Amino acid sequence: MYYVSKRLEISGSHRLDLPYDSPCRNLHGHNWIITVYCRARELNPEGMVIDFKHIKEKIHALLDHGNFNELLPFNPTAENIARWVTEQVPHCYKAMVQESENNTAVYIADDTVRDDIIP
Repeated sequence: MYYVSKRLEISGSHRLDLPYDSPCRNLHGHNWIITVYCRARELNPEGMVIDFKHIKEKIHALLDHGNFNELLPFNPTAENIARWVTEQVPHCYKAMVQESENNTAVYIADDTVRDDIIP
């Protein structure tokens, strides 16, 4: 099994749709760190699990310096963003989204649902 990871630094803003009073209901920004984890049993014809450039194009190019509420079709919590990342990148089985030094969310895809994780 081959494993690769790509760490992305993204500046972006969001506000959370919460049913209780919280400062996070207001638009605010973070310098996000998103780590994308991919794996494959066999390498592609170029000798890679996935080209790191393709990961950056799927995630960084869309989100960097954007308002996540306008770019994503869901409440942009770190948890929801982590799940979304695994759905955007081929062979991605795990994503870690850090919105600040002390706040990190991890999503691990269910192998029985994602056939494209392991070719």
